[in-house]
Amino acid sequence: MSRIGKKPIVMPEGTKLEINDREVVVTGPKGTLKRPLLDGIQINIEGNTVLVSRESEEKKVRGFHGLMRTLTANMVDGVFKGFEKKLEIAGIGYRAELQGDNVIFYLGYSHPITFPLPNGISAQLEKQTLLTIKGIDKELVGQVAAKMRALRKPDVYKNKGVKYADEVLKKKAGKSGK
Repeated sequence: MSRIGKKPIVMPEGTKLEINDREVVVTGPKGTLKRPLLDGIQINIEGNTVLVSRESEEKKVRGFHGLMRTLTANMVDGVFKGFEKKLEIAGIGYRAELQGDNVIFYLGYSHPITFPLPNGISAQLEKQTLLTIKGIDKELVGQVAAKMRALRKPDVYKNKGVKYADEVLKKKAGKSGK
């Protein structure tokens, strides 16, 4: 039995989970999320707890058991609390600014890079070099943060670029001179 899959999901006040045509729909104070139910997986709603179970012991279905439970728990957390990722921009002249639904990055290239934010994602600039990405879908928040980081990955020799706020970089020594 899957250790993660058999844990119950406790629904906080104000959130609701429904299953419509093999699709999980979670509604809460921050919005609504939908995801298709994986093959061989069943979801049982008992009061304010949700249990995820599997229909067979097939290897593929066993693999889906813990995955579906985690995805459902992330959906519940997202519509109740939301998710956020923080990015730091380091380097002389490197900065970002917000213009409507676009984030404009100045990362040492000959041109600024315009990054359009997808639906359901918002960005906040605390300083020109500290960017917070927020949303209710954990997968989408992480994907947007990864794409922004990929615009100028942190350089291990100069510690310049876009990095996650909790990311620790080890600076490498360059070539030694004569």
